Amino acid sequence: MECTCSCGATSFQTLGEPIFRFYCHCTICQQFYDAPFGDILVYRAEDVALPPAGTVIFDTYRPPPNVQRGKCATCGQPAVTVFAARFLPNLVTVPRPMFSSDAELPSPEAHGFYDMRVSDANDPLPKYEGYFRNQIAFLKHLWLARRP
Repeated sequence: MECTCSCGATSFQTLGEPIFRFYCHCTICQQFYDAPFGDILVYRAEDVALPPAGTVIFDTYRPPPNVQRGKCATCGQPAVTVFAARFLPNLVTVPRPMFSSDAELPSPEAHGFYDMRVSDANDPLPKYEGYFRNQIAFLKHLWLARRP
C-alpha cells in the first residue's frame, strides 16, 4: 500500500500486511502526533520500504535511542517510526493518516498506555495501563502474529 503525507513530499510503500493496529495514549505519542493518541499500524521492518533519505527527519523523544520517530521534512506530518530493540524483531510503525483509506486496513485491536489518556475512549477494545502491562500486551500481539 502507498503511504503519503498530506503535502506529498514523503511517500513510501508497505510491502506486507501489518502485524496489528492500536491506539497509543503515551505522552510521547501525544507529543509526536500533536493529538490525544496515535493510531498506529505495526509492521515487520522488512515489510516497509522506508522513504528516501532526507524526506523524513528522525528524532529520539527519550533515551535509549532504539526508537526513531520521523516526520515529513516538508510539512512536519508524522510519517514513520523505526524500532531496533535488542531481542525483538525490527519493527516499523506507520500512522493511520499516512494511508489514503481505512478500507484495506485492519481495525484497531487495543488502547495502549491508557492510564495517560487525555480523554476516555468509549469502545469495547482492551485498554492497557502501566508500562509493564503495555509491554506484555505488545509482546503478546507480536507472538500471536508469528504463529500460523
